[in-house]
Amino acid sequence: MAKVQLEAIDKEVANDTHGVPGVQALTRGIQIVDAVAAEARGLRFTELLDQTQLPKGTLHRLLQALVDERLLAFDTRDQVYRLAPRLFQWAHKVWDNFDLRGAAEPELARLRDLTGEAIRLGVLDGDSVLYIDQREVPQPLRLNNGVGSRAAPHASGLGKAILAHLSLEKRRALLDGIELERLTPNTIVNPEELSRQLDLTKARGYAVSVDEQHIGISSVAAPVLNHRGEPIGAIGIIGPSFRLPVDRLHAFGRDVIEAARRTSGNFGEFAMSLAVKPRPLGPDRADVRCVIPASTFLGEGPHWSPEHKKLYFVDILAPAVHTGDPVKGTYTSMQVPELIGFVIPRSRGGFVAAMHGEVRGIDLATGDITTIARPEADRPGNRFNDGKCDRRGRLWAGTLAIDTTPDQGRLWRVDPDGRTREMDRGFHVSNGLGWSPDDRTMYFTDTNRQTIYAYDFDLESGEIANRRPFIVVPEAEGKPDGMTVDAEGFLWIAHWDGWCVTRYDPDGKVERVVHLPVPRPTSCVFGGPDMQTLFVTSARIRLSAAQLAEAPLSGSVFAIDTGIKGQAAQMFAG
Repeated sequence: MAKVQLEAIDKEVANDTHGVPGVQALTRGIQIVDAVAAEARGLRFTELLDQTQLPKGTLHRLLQALVDERLLAFDTRDQVYRLAPRLFQWAHKVWDNFDLRGAAEPELARLRDLTGEAIRLGVLDGDSVLYIDQREVPQPLRLNNGVGSRAAPHASGLGKAILAHLSLEKRRALLDGIELERLTPNTIVNPEELSRQLDLTKARGYAVSVDEQHIGISSVAAPVLNHRGEPIGAIGIIGPSFRLPVDRLHAFGRDVIEAARRTSGNFGEFAMSLAVKPRPLGPDRADVRCVIPASTFLGEGPHWSPEHKKLYFVDILAPAVHTGDPVKGTYTSMQVPELIGFVIPRSRGGFVAAMHGEVRGIDLATGDITTIARPEADRPGNRFNDGKCDRRGRLWAGTLAIDTTPDQGRLWRVDPDGRTREMDRGFHVSNGLGWSPDDRTMYFTDTNRQTIYAYDFDLESGEIANRRPFIVVPEAEGKPDGMTVDAEGFLWIAHWDGWCVTRYDPDGKVERVVHLPVPRPTSCVFGGPDMQTLFVTSARIRLSAAQLAEAPLSGSVFAIDTGIKGQAAQMFAG
């Protein structure tokens, strides 16, 4: 059947084929499979017709041939084409014969030439990391850490990169079976502290080791992941600490992630973006000001306090709570031990924050941290991201898998008495929240689905219903991140990798776009003496040195003079 169809199709495309019969049809078939693979939900016939620009008859016969050969499957419920089991069978055979050293070879050389430092490729072998390949610099490290040597997984960059991406069960089993030996004063030997460090590594996508394996030697490494998202090795940059200070290690984080992805064919964490769209043309806007120069890895969760005239915000990936003064352009910081998503003042004093999978109380004056609720206790691989309070002082916050596994995120409500309730689930990257001025609609963002959802909202009961897509942001415009809603009911949304904040009207139509001098704005909130200033946080994580040179203010806080009054951010009533 497939052979007959292929011959028929080949005749249809023969007028632009001058090589071996069937080649053009084969090429078209591969393009169709590639298009379907790029869309997780599958593609309808009309969508494939639009993407391929093939005649209807040709496309129909190609699809039927692909279905007959079990390369595609047609879902009659959704009327979409999806990948079929035969491709997965092929994929397993590819990975069974995967040559890690051969695949990594060009990346090791590229990283050495880029950084001028030694590059190592390692695998987990028993309870240690075994170096299986390397690329040296003219003056190699005078340490016994070349090919065939081993490193402690808890003290090396490559080891921590691999440990962080193991399943929690495998990680615990391995660490329970080894002694966390203190190799230097900087080696982490406390299991809880190491666990927090590994979660942070997983969220960043790369591991950093500073004087932990050997005094005077530092490294940064990223895992090579297979098609299941499991670490099969790691690639690291290793060099003298005086040449690799902490800032430079983090700057190379993006480069080791990219090398690891190229090695494995870009498998792994797709939600962790590396590509940045070009900066929009034109001069900087006069109504956009940098009011708090900073270098946050992932600035997020801004909250304006009219009482204190301060802007509170967090750095998720260098975990800290920042207290900013936009008038003076300064800020103070309180370091916290775990990933933190947001910080919000409490009516009783102090603050409520999301740290890892828990809701905590924080006293910035004393540094005391207490636990209010543990909603994600059954999913230790999840963490909280963004959160806001409604007008009754209930906290709403979303979660996501640290390794960005799809559909693991949930939306939680935390009442002032500390009781928690799961309100919705199945999100990829939970993000910005907001409410309409009449409190009849709640908005909630799933960044990786490019979608802002709307719910019917009942202020008195705290119930939501009727979730529906409200805005779907085109990928060319970046990813929707944090948001706020102004007093006129318009949504202001920060576009990660989009260089902008967009204002949407209550019907979801674009009203204006405000371009920023940074590619990764993360969230926004209204504040200032007249509540007409939009404060915007930003990130510098995984930006290359060239990208940071183009956008040196990445990680800072910006102010936009909107001329529009915003809604005040609410405190937690507990």
